Amino acid sequence: MIEMKTVTFKIILGIMAFVIICSAKSSTRDPLALYAELDKNATPNTLTSKEKEKGWQLLFDGKKSDGWHGYNLKGFPDCWTIEDESFTMVTTGGQESQDIITNSVYRNFAFSVDYKLTKGANSGIIFQIAEDPKYKFPYETGPEFQVIDHTNWPDKLEDVQTNGANYAMYPPMAKPYKPLGEWNHLFLVVDGNYVTQILNDVIVVRYEKNSEEWKKLKDSGKWVNFPDWGKFDEGHISLQNHGTKVWYRNIKLKVL
Repeated sequence: MIEMKTVTFKIILGIMAFVIICSAKSSTRDPLALYAELDKNATPNTLTSKEKEKGWQLLFDGKKSDGWHGYNLKGFPDCWTIEDESFTMVTTGGQESQDIITNSVYRNFAFSVDYKLTKGANSGIIFQIAEDPKYKFPYETGPEFQVIDHTNWPDKLEDVQTNGANYAMYPPMAKPYKPLGEWNHLFLVVDGNYVTQILNDVIVVRYEKNSEEWKKLKDSGKWVNFPDWGKFDEGHISLQNHGTKVWYRNIKLKVL
């Protein structure tokens, strides 16, 4: 009887330990908890000591393009420049042009960036990108956190194309974007198949990759013509150049 009680007690302890470990892991993956790790009042393009302790990396210091290159290029493209300690493009015309992407690839991560739009500007943060000459643009393989002044975009747009959307998949659940000329804060968490998009402190998109809903949306819209879209779980992150002017600064990333 004593042996049975001992075994039962050990089993209970094991279950409790498992629950505690899972709970702890879950709390560290909470997108809002990750979001709270950032100091919104810190000087742009810098990391605080607390952010460093939490594992955040600075992907752009406002001065150099180190860590970035043009998609399918070896170097940094001339159509991008650093202006007012921000990445921005010099391309005009409103058509897709040369994106810049991270040198490194990422699987599970939290990504933070500030952006500012000009009138009618269009851009985006594309992730899980495969770099290969058989693709012309990053959006052929990776999902996009849409960045756009849809109010002044010349063409009619659907909800899944507006600011904060997961482009051509999920419309934003809220519209917390700021007026033209003001800085917006974009925050993206990719944790396995779970993706969360936050804009200016508000969750605008949440979805599960490879879920039945995701597959249905993928197979019934724009991405039908892009067979490798959404195929990769690990990839580069890009700042999209759509031939309109957008500024990006304060780019930070945490590997999960």
